[in-house]
Amino acid sequence: MPRVAIIGSCITRDLWPIRGEALEGVLYVSRTSLPSLFSAPVSGFRPAAEPPGGLRRHQHNALVADLAKTSLARLVAFAPTHLIFDFIDERFDLLSVGPSVATHSWELAVSGYLATPALEGARPIPRLSAACEQLWSQAAGELAAFIRATPLANARLILHSARWATAFRTAGEGRAPVRDVEILDGQTADIDQQNALLARYEARFAEVMPPFDRLDASGLRLADAGHQWGPSPFHYIPEYYAEIWRQLAGLGVRRPVPELA
Repeated sequence: MPRVAIIGSCITRDLWPIRGEALEGVLYVSRTSLPSLFSAPVSGFRPAAEPPGGLRRHQHNALVADLAKTSLARLVAFAPTHLIFDFIDERFDLLSVGPSVATHSWELAVSGYLATPALEGARPIPRLSAACEQLWSQAAGELAAFIRATPLANARLILHSARWATAFRTAGEGRAPVRDVEILDGQTADIDQQNALLARYEARFAEVMPPFDRLDASGLRLADAGHQWGPSPFHYIPEYYAEIWRQLAGLGVRRPVPELA
């Protein structure tokens, strides 16, 4: 059975009809950024025994992995047959914490960890800044070298080409523009700027990575106003997921049996 690892977001995870944190035969690394993934652990960080701030356990696990930098070791140990990337989670600002870089995700914002001694001196690195883009470009090169130097070189590499939708499909096959998108509370996003950034990220990825396959359903990139996870410019219509799944199945991935709660 294929062993699929995802470094990405819900647009790839949602291909599997499983709710919650259980994905059979899948390792899911989310709420991170390439510069954070290849950074040193945040010095002095100690995770709470129970998820703080109302976080669910899988949300807290993703946050802890980003701060403690455990994802790369887990990824190598998992020995995936397929390694899928999507960059939709590459929308949050970064934080400089001493010699470390962390992702300023919603989970970090609500966790209370920013008020702890380990993170209280963190300095923001805006996502759309030249500094952040340079860090990302460098980390993409590190990622390519890491893959070549580890057993990940045996995995089939796949890029799920991603963009923010600019319109929702509403009831009766109607259309409505996507407006007033927030990344964090009070922090709005410009969809055109975010999509231009994703295009540059994907171009850099293609420049440095070993050969990879590409998933692309750009003709179906329409947001679903009735999506099970709520309206969002990257919560797409069902036809989008069906087409991506068709492409992914052609690359040797088979749908695992869901574990029902």
